[in-house]
Amino acid sequence: MSDHEDFEELRSLRATRPRAVAEAAARRVRRPLLAGAGERLMVVAADHPARGALGVRGDATAMADRYELLRRLRTALRRPGVDGVLGTADVLEDLLLLGELDGKVVFGSMNRGGLQNSVFELDDRFTGYDAAAIERMGFDGGKMLTRIDPDDAGSVRTLEASARAVDDLAARELVAMVEPFLSTRGADGRVVNDLSTAAVARSVAIAAGLGGTSAYTWLKLPVVEDMAAVMAATTMPALLLGGDPSGNAGQTYASWEKALAVPGVRGLMVGRALLYPPDGDVASAVDTAVDLVRKVAA
Repeated sequence: MSDHEDFEELRSLRATRPRAVAEAAARRVRRPLLAGAGERLMVVAADHPARGALGVRGDATAMADRYELLRRLRTALRRPGVDGVLGTADVLEDLLLLGELDGKVVFGSMNRGGLQNSVFELDDRFTGYDAAAIERMGFDGGKMLTRIDPDDAGSVRTLEASARAVDDLAARELVAMVEPFLSTRGADGRVVNDLSTAAVARSVAIAAGLGGTSAYTWLKLPVVEDMAAVMAATTMPALLLGGDPSGNAGQTYASWEKALAVPGVRGLMVGRALLYPPDGDVASAVDTAVDLVRKVAA
């Protein structure tokens, strides 16, 4: 069927058969997280809209059209070498009902309460998946954004909530994907993440200690100048995030390639840079990222 017909059926299922979500989850074909010791992951991230982060480069509403996002996600997930996706329940259930999650690794996004550019942005409350829901859906783990502002006493609530989520996921033998940042509010009131090597390494040290066990903890980290120094702060596996795709695509790919070669880095978890590339060619952008991940793995 065409996208138009598939989306018509999707709307119909959501309106008339809500149990179709649970039924699709129960019959979904699953796969191991990693097939071998040297395997790396290529995961597409699509949890931005639930935090109100809809902009890509100069377009403030690029991700506002759900149908366009789904078209781009379908293109990405069907490319050879793409292992899976990260998303909130609404996005993942759309993909599930469209039949796009068979044989894929799936991560549920857990805390989307810190809405972009809000006065409470650094209050990263858990408003999405919890560990029980991720287990019920048969997914592989949960991701939590863990921003820490040394000048904001509320950051300790984020740390506590993330620690409990790490424990809840580990109790179910599910991956806890922790995405830490040291953050501050700039002069204009906007939240700014400190992407210096020292700050990212410090955030790694803090995130790695969350919870009563680290057995199932992975890290989602930004690419910075000295990734070797960052990865020296932990023995945990890490996936690299793409960040705001505002720079030159060639330079971005070069930085990913360099970072992927650092011991402990196990692949990419990238969203806007691949789903909304400057030239609009999602398939080409995804293929380039897959080639980088597989090149290092080889």
